[in-house]
Amino acid sequence: MSSGFATPITIKDAIDKIVARQYLIPAIQRKFVWSSDKVETLFDSIMRGYPINSFMFWEIKDQKIKNDFKFYQFLTEYRQFFKENNIDIDTKGFQDFYAVIDGQQRLTSIYLGLKGSYAYKMPRVWWKDDEKCLPTRFLYVNITKPLPEEDERQMRYEFRFLSSNDYDRLSKDANSIWFKVNDILRFEDANDLDDYIDKQTWSNNNFAKSTIRTLRKKVFDEKIINYYLETSQEIDVVLDIFIRTNSGGEPLSFSNLLMSITTANWTLRDARKSLEDVVKKVFEIGKPGFMINADFILKVCLVLFNDNIKFQVKNFDRSSVQIFDTNWDKIKDSIIAAFVLLESWGFNESSLRAKNAVIPIIYYIYHKGLEKNINNQAHHKEEKDAMRKWLCLSLLKRVFSGQSDTVLTKIRNVLRNNHDQSHFPLEQIKEEFKDDPTKNLAFTSEYVDGLLTTQKDDSNCYPILALLYSHLNFNQVFHKDHLHPFSYFQKLKESDFENKGMFVFYTDPLNYNSIINLQLLNSSLNESKLDTPLDIWIKDKNIDLDNQLIPKNIDLSVGNFSEFVYKRKELLKKRFEEIVGAANE
Repeated sequence: MSSGFATPITIKDAIDKIVARQYLIPAIQRKFVWSSDKVETLFDSIMRGYPINSFMFWEIKDQKIKNDFKFYQFLTEYRQFFKENNIDIDTKGFQDFYAVIDGQQRLTSIYLGLKGSYAYKMPRVWWKDDEKCLPTRFLYVNITKPLPEEDERQMRYEFRFLSSNDYDRLSKDANSIWFKVNDILRFEDANDLDDYIDKQTWSNNNFAKSTIRTLRKKVFDEKIINYYLETSQEIDVVLDIFIRTNSGGEPLSFSNLLMSITTANWTLRDARKSLEDVVKKVFEIGKPGFMINADFILKVCLVLFNDNIKFQVKNFDRSSVQIFDTNWDKIKDSIIAAFVLLESWGFNESSLRAKNAVIPIIYYIYHKGLEKNINNQAHHKEEKDAMRKWLCLSLLKRVFSGQSDTVLTKIRNVLRNNHDQSHFPLEQIKEEFKDDPTKNLAFTSEYVDGLLTTQKDDSNCYPILALLYSHLNFNQVFHKDHLHPFSYFQKLKESDFENKGMFVFYTDPLNYNSIINLQLLNSSLNESKLDTPLDIWIKDKNIDLDNQLIPKNIDLSVGNFSEFVYKRKELLKKRFEEIVGAANE
């Protein structure tokens, strides 16, 4: 058969081909990225007879293509972050099959809805691969009644991915009827479905009956999968078709496309597995763990080796990608070493707002050959101090907001020009950006005042404290801690004070929950301090006031909190200016 539009097939036909591994996903495809909302909306569109656009399949017969290129199976269980990548399949000597060139997102969505599951993160919980964070959800449809016309998603049929807890909760309402979508596969024969309906307590609900019958008809009877079949066995022809059909669409981003091309050109190992391995290893670092993705890793590769670091097709040709592939082990080790280093400084996913700030550190580690020993406590102290200072300054000044490629290129040039030096070139980086009004690393007096109002749970809090306490030995774990105990201020009442003004001062979070009343403590001291009043703790533990940046020669009891706030702010501001330099330098 020559290339062209083929006879349409049913959804059940397509599912059977996926199960039989007659439909596979080529390495040039990006991974599945559709949200649960989008999957639910697709099923509503199918039920309402809306067009879901045509697909494109590539017929694979050539044994060389089967031997030389990677193909993947469809996802059967999607778990956000933890199971987003397709399992590969060895197609050497494999049967002839079809590779999905266009429509993978839609076909995967249909398959997950009818045969698989979809788990996405619950709000306000830390990332962890368990049912509390990511409950397994199956697709259901509410067959009680149609959605109101004013439904915000403009859906008629209420499709929802429900966990077992969701289903149990909704089922307690006797007037709420939810049908598990994959159960429709039991009813290829319409008569079997009618028998099933007759036995249900809701058999007199016309909408329920109509909905289930329509679903069965859409899956088994209607040939709604229209597709173009490409029969060429030339990979360059197919890659060109893939770029033409995908580069301008949604949800495929340009970086997704580049990842696909990279995967196709990566020959010494499986690119997807290699990148996913790094993502998982980095996630194991920190509490909560650092979360990076393939885009970040590819950007690291570009900064390490390419003059042009933009996400452009020409930067991911075979020759460029083979450099990444050849040097992969050292790249991987440098990335992991950098995040281990960040954890040793007390950073985690919550306090690292800009991942791009880590790339200059990775670059330095890689090109200095430090990936195996940078985390040795006895070595490279001055270099690590400068890198930590760079990280804090860049986060606080939001250096990577906006045109990050331009910033990375400038920093990379500084690193290249100072490669023969035995230190991380922080001062040279500051010099490079000193005349840039938005990217300079100088701090005005007003800016510092604003930083000192930062609250304990703010993502800026740890970088500020890490800068102020630069003199500490960061080879141990440090915690953010209130000097005057937080619990004291939570219990205050206006009747505790002689006047309302003092009550307002004591209960203002800008005073008791900001940098002004915070310190860094090693874990053992922090666990022993708890709610001990500041003055008693200092006396009992013989605390070094200079080391903890606590004002001297004042009453440190909580009754003198107003003077403490004034003196500590003064001390911290002076300390900050000593570290980062005055704004007019």
